[in-house]
Amino acid sequence: MKVINTDKIKKAIYDAILEINCILSSDVSTCINEGLRVEESDIGRDILEKILENNAIAKSKRIPICQDTGMVVIFAEIGQYVSIEGDSITKVINDAVREAYRDGYFRKSVVSDPIERINTGDNTPAVIYYDIKEGSDIKIQLTAKGFGSENMSALKMLKPSDGIEGVIEFVKDTVYNAGPNACPPMFVGVGIGGTMDKCAQLSKKALLRDMDSANEKLIYSQLESQLMELLNKAGIGPMGLGGTTTVLGVNIETYPTHIAGLPVAVNICCHVNRHKTIVIKGE
Repeated sequence: MKVINTDKIKKAIYDAILEINCILSSDVSTCINEGLRVEESDIGRDILEKILENNAIAKSKRIPICQDTGMVVIFAEIGQYVSIEGDSITKVINDAVREAYRDGYFRKSVVSDPIERINTGDNTPAVIYYDIKEGSDIKIQLTAKGFGSENMSALKMLKPSDGIEGVIEFVKDTVYNAGPNACPPMFVGVGIGGTMDKCAQLSKKALLRDMDSANEKLIYSQLESQLMELLNKAGIGPMGLGGTTTVLGVNIETYPTHIAGLPVAVNICCHVNRHKTIVIKGE
């Protein structure tokens, strides 16, 4: 049995949050540069150049890429042969969030109740999903999800007879409806299958996968490419001012589902797709 102390988990998450709010991961930067390369609109190219300039300034000065520094979402895969020592893992995750948002001077955007709207003052609690896996490591995927794009996301319980064409139509409608409100160019996470809650979770997790990767199953990797091509014909373009680069990446994640259902969720993310994967090894 390997051992991981929660102090190590806290430090890894703290460092990751400070990083992702100021420095985009290489896969996201590559997508933006590729968008600039293929963009046909002059105004679209100008906007993408300014986005890249903004990102470079944020990186060099270690200041937030965007004023909305998001709500932290974490997927933690815990190896079944790991013994976790120290405080509870949920406590240390929220301690890391609290301290990172304080030390990074990041905007605190979380309210303690969805109706009463009282700010917690420290951007906690995070949204945390736990899963038990084989192995003796802890894998943590995290994002700081802004809500301009989160608010444009959607979920629909399709009928099995709607099939893949129904999925395509729903994804298209969601992106078209998002338009300029999601600060395009966008990244699109799609969850298919499971239950209502599971497909929503999958759509969020899809955004945490490297954007230069493809689904391992051919039918879905082809669908990712098909959706990418289709959505970039929308003409929405960078910041909604027209162009050929509306979407920078489409990732799909799936799960088995019931014979009577076809749940689909679309999680929209703006061009500031902040994500990082950490693996903490047991000792």
